[in-house]
Amino acid sequence: MTQIMEKKSIVFIMNPISGTASKAGVPDLIKENLDQEKFEYEIRMTEYAGHASEIAKEAMNNGIDIVVAVGGDGTVNEVARAIVHSNTALGIIPCGSGNGLARHLLLPMNAKKAIEIINACDIRDFDYGIINEHPFFCTCGMGFDAFVSKKFADSGKRGPISYAEQILKEGLSYKPQTYTIKDENGATTYNAWLISCANASQYGNNAYIAPQASMSDGWLDIIIMEPFDMIEAPEVWLEMLNKTLDKNPNIKTFRSKNIHVHRDEPGVIHYDGDPVMAGTDIDVEIVEKGIKMLINPFTDRSQRQPSKFQNAATELLNEINNIRTGVREDFSQTSKQIQAITKAVQKKLNL
Repeated sequence: MTQIMEKKSIVFIMNPISGTASKAGVPDLIKENLDQEKFEYEIRMTEYAGHASEIAKEAMNNGIDIVVAVGGDGTVNEVARAIVHSNTALGIIPCGSGNGLARHLLLPMNAKKAIEIINACDIRDFDYGIINEHPFFCTCGMGFDAFVSKKFADSGKRGPISYAEQILKEGLSYKPQTYTIKDENGATTYNAWLISCANASQYGNNAYIAPQASMSDGWLDIIIMEPFDMIEAPEVWLEMLNKTLDKNPNIKTFRSKNIHVHRDEPGVIHYDGDPVMAGTDIDVEIVEKGIKMLINPFTDRSQRQPSKFQNAATELLNEINNIRTGVREDFSQTSKQIQAITKAVQKKLNL
């Protein structure tokens, strides 16, 4: 006698205006490519800020097996934080400008292929983090990255070019701050450009702030970026792209279950790129195995080859070292270094 498997239920939560990718064709792709022998589904459109969380919580309370965030990192965070500590799993069809969590999980950026991952329905338990009561799933932080996140949000623009513009525009005037970080081993004071706490490896757009971070090891990767000359900024960016930032001498890293940070002045913090104001005291902690997510079962992370951007970044770092060697004899040549490095970056990444 043939056993009939009960279908799993899915609610697709779509933000029609988030991110940069068009979502107009996604409902048709779901209809055409979702395995409807395995799943029954519903598509819900968000109508206002916070609506994605409301829909996800309602789905969880109704015993829905999977909620799929169709949108950018903000939509993913909204959906995910509503279903922590439940049997409802998170799926992602990435349509944002950064797609940090989706990229860490090695999910396809193509919507049709992302639906194939949903069909495979491989669900695992993962960690998530909390900063001052705000859940995050990729990264959180304070300092320059939070400051730029606020500028980026206020600009109303999306995409990596806009983000890079904000970094270049604000980087010359931003001043490092003093932070005292207390963890299980005691307290240490740093003069830092930023403090980042990573559950996953990257901010998004394949910019790896914590190349060794894992979402299933029960630890936060803490990254302290100490002050550096702006002439070094292109190298820092390229080291993020080729996963070597942790080798930079201006970067200090350690792992912790939780940290308390004290700073002299209140300011912006961010959780998964969303900026919010906070006071002088900030608490960050890891929550182990607190959320279920669909993973890509078809890709072996250990066998994955470097992307064209990682290869380009490595080549550029070599070119920058050669350029610097050629003009190092006089500090007055700094502007010439910047111009040469900028041209090399533009040429190499204009792929």
